[in-house]
Amino acid sequence: MDRNDEIRNATMVDYRAPLRDMRFVLYELMDGAELSKLPGYEDFTPDLIDPVLEEAAKVCEGVLHPLNRSGDEEGCTFENGVVRTPNGFIEAYQTFREGGWTSIACDPAYGGQGLPKMVNVLVEEMICSANLSFGMYPGLSHGAYVALHGHGSDELKQTYLPKLVDGTWAGTMCLTEPHCGTDLGLLRTKAVPRGDGSYALSGTKIFISAGEHDLTENIIHLVLARLPDAPKGTKGISLFVVPKFLVKDDGTLGPRNGVSCGAIEHKMGIKASATCVLNFDDATGWLVGEPHKGMRAMFAMMNAERLSVGIQGLGLAAASYQGAVAYARDRLQGRALTGAKYPDKSADPIIVHPDVRRMLLTHRAYVEGCRALAAWTANQLDVQTHHPDPVVREEAEEFVALMTPIVKALFTDLGFDATNLGMQVFGGHGYIREHGMEQYVRDCRIAQIYEGTNGIQALDLVGRKLPANAGRSLRRFFHPVAAYIEAKIEDETLGEFVQPLAKAFVRLQQATAQVARTGLANPDEAGAAATDYLRLFGLTALGFMWARMAEAALAKQGEDSDGFYKAKIATARFFADRVLPETGARFSAIMAGGKSMMAFDDAAF
Repeated sequence: MDRNDEIRNATMVDYRAPLRDMRFVLYELMDGAELSKLPGYEDFTPDLIDPVLEEAAKVCEGVLHPLNRSGDEEGCTFENGVVRTPNGFIEAYQTFREGGWTSIACDPAYGGQGLPKMVNVLVEEMICSANLSFGMYPGLSHGAYVALHGHGSDELKQTYLPKLVDGTWAGTMCLTEPHCGTDLGLLRTKAVPRGDGSYALSGTKIFISAGEHDLTENIIHLVLARLPDAPKGTKGISLFVVPKFLVKDDGTLGPRNGVSCGAIEHKMGIKASATCVLNFDDATGWLVGEPHKGMRAMFAMMNAERLSVGIQGLGLAAASYQGAVAYARDRLQGRALTGAKYPDKSADPIIVHPDVRRMLLTHRAYVEGCRALAAWTANQLDVQTHHPDPVVREEAEEFVALMTPIVKALFTDLGFDATNLGMQVFGGHGYIREHGMEQYVRDCRIAQIYEGTNGIQALDLVGRKLPANAGRSLRRFFHPVAAYIEAKIEDETLGEFVQPLAKAFVRLQQATAQVARTGLANPDEAGAAATDYLRLFGLTALGFMWARMAEAALAKQGEDSDGFYKAKIATARFFADRVLPETGARFSAIMAGGKSMMAFDDAAF
């Protein structure tokens, strides 16, 4: 038995896809059966969707999760420009690809299966729970697919999309350079016309996830660069497709292109995902979309990726929760404060202790609340792309635009908090590698940073999304929440859930007015409030989802043979009592303004 076999066989947390809760969210909360009424989704009934989720669970539990810890221990290797993924990854990717999992959310015109986003987001969660590092490779490929599908010419689509969809080729997004991250207006990579419709790209990109690896025949890089006549700043950025191997007219692979990996990063987490330095030396590329309009195409990709990064936080939190609950049931330490609960044992399991229960319930409330909010957002993505009424599509698009920074930042902040709680339940045993709990913490940390740091997401929310369309986008969230509160506030059975939601919603409305008013006069005020405002907004959104989930569960109490609905109601009660009050503290911080932070002398830090 080699070291990797020992690692795989070591005591580590197990993972079982939460299919019961996923079905509750899909069918009972969001009425997923209605998906089949949207044009193009006629075949996606529960009879088709359920087997997809069950098969995804089998792949994630049986193929991806067993490689999670060994991949973390081994990491990727780099030698002479070649990147090798950990043992087992090539075989796992082959299984993943042959199973059609790279194509489930893609356009059937290019070989995809066209699954609704509301279903795909559940599959994404399972992948992230089972093995986030592995999930990075097909995840980045899908982002490249989104950008090319939305902005590429027909010729580029026909050349690249079928292979991206079937997983034979992979994709990346190449934005960051050594001197510019968030401020892409500073990028220096150049693209010079060759005269034959192609361009010669030169420059260096860093932090490129899945930038080089051994899983696919080719890697298709989407690269931001400047044309010779480009205006300064972000208005002078164009997008190019640059394949690792050039593609011949007949679709077969030609010679190696002028792009190479100079190094891979040594990271805190996601160690089995290759994070690369890529050097472009007169690499041949082709323009995607219009000259100097690359940011528009790249943001289509980035917005899709930001939602997916939010799901990463959710997936890791869900896996961590399962490990924490199993340990809390088995670990015997001390006696309950009110007397022995298990007198036949040497000590009570730690799950009887109030603080452990606080951690587990907070963890559970975050996971199940975020899963519901993810489904609502994904449902609106489906409406945005498939509803026959253009007005309804536009309203859905405004909702998704509003919620994208919230989903990305809230889910990853709560995901990191939750994985820390999961590790804390294990005590010292969580801090060591044996159980795998500390890996969830390390893997989750990057999700708060890449695809735009969470501070940037908060600025996007207050600086772009709130004033967009004269504030119209806000109505897509405010109106349904207000209508729900008005309809349910007097309902005695729902009062304990709706009344705390109503208080949080009032705080959100008042904070929105405060941010708009003070930010207009002084942008620093909006910036100072941004992070607290996003959290206030996100918690209110979770409160809305929990009230709706409680309502759905209360209606099924007579059909509760396994106690699922009783647990759902109890978790909703905990969220309303112990989590939602955080909105009060966030509201107070927002209303205090930014003077105390902005008046502090730079030299005194």
